[in-house]
Amino acid sequence: MGVIYVLLTISIVVAIVFFVAFILSVKNGQYDDTYTPSIRMLFDDELVKESKEKSSVPTKNNQV
Repeated sequence: MGVIYVLLTISIVVAIVFFVAFILSVKNGQYDDTYTPSIRMLFDDELVKESKEKSSVPTKNNQV
């Protein structure tokens, strides 16, 4: 039974360490994405073309 308490304590300590590391990395800007916004407009046209092609494909309801 004592082993369960030791493992539970260690797992809680490890979880707290990872949580603190995550919070610090977010505050330091580790997950800020500066590349994607600059290239987002380059991919908008492709998304529009794909949606038009999908709408021109006949379905069961609008077959001729």
